[in-house]
Amino acid sequence: MVELLQLPFMQRALIAGLVLGILLAYLGIFVTLRKMAFFSDGVAHAALAGAAIGLLTRFSPLVSALLFSMLLAVLIYWLEKKSSLSSDAIIGILFTSGMALGIVLISLRKGYQPELIGYLFGNILAIRSQDLALIVVLAVLIMAFIIRNRRKLTLLALDREMAYMAGINPDFYQLLLYVMLACALVLGIRVLGVILVSAILIIPVSTARLLSRSFKALVLWTTAIAESIMIGGLLLSYYLNLPSGAVIVLTGSTVFSLTFIAYSLRRHSRSQRP
Repeated sequence: MVELLQLPFMQRALIAGLVLGILLAYLGIFVTLRKMAFFSDGVAHAALAGAAIGLLTRFSPLVSALLFSMLLAVLIYWLEKKSSLSSDAIIGILFTSGMALGIVLISLRKGYQPELIGYLFGNILAIRSQDLALIVVLAVLIMAFIIRNRRKLTLLALDREMAYMAGINPDFYQLLLYVMLACALVLGIRVLGVILVSAILIIPVSTARLLSRSFKALVLWTTAIAESIMIGGLLLSYYLNLPSGAVIVLTGSTVFSLTFIAYSLRRHSRSQRP
């Protein structure tokens, strides 16, 4: 284990896993409260086009995907306000269009493309030093904003009208939440890939809800579960020589399944008491 931690690529992977585990888990609470799972999935898939643009223009794919996803988040927000279409319809249109654009752009670059494969399925062990620096800086900025405004974001997630009555500008904070979530998803793509990244938003908080009786407990459990899933899945993938993103998600699914079974058995035993 000590020898493993001395490997530079494993050090970068562990730092990225710890940082993104906290960020995605915390944002996942607001995602589930506001029922934004489809938004997360749509932005993550559409971000493939941003990564492809970066590769074709010889620009940083991570930065390109970040800019593209932020623009997409603003566009979704604007269309929600300016059209009578539902959020699901808008996200569905942009999600499929962005994914299609990404596929077309990928086809323009011939030959084997390991970086794009990494964006599709994730490869935490291939994170470069410059990518790690960007991940840490953005994650710290987003978390600082969330912690500073956690009461406002929580109230907005629970009751938009109540947030407005409390003097909170719901439109402003909704737009910021969209942009922050888009950024966090793209950062997570480097670890889990376009296809799997939304899982780490949903699985930890869904597991934590089975164990929590208060919002504070929900935050603590969500963070602890996310970190355990990220680090445990990463180590398993290394020792088993399996894709890191898929193993991390399967580790999370296993934790959720075991917790759900224990939760169901406990409820059943309580219902049987006289």
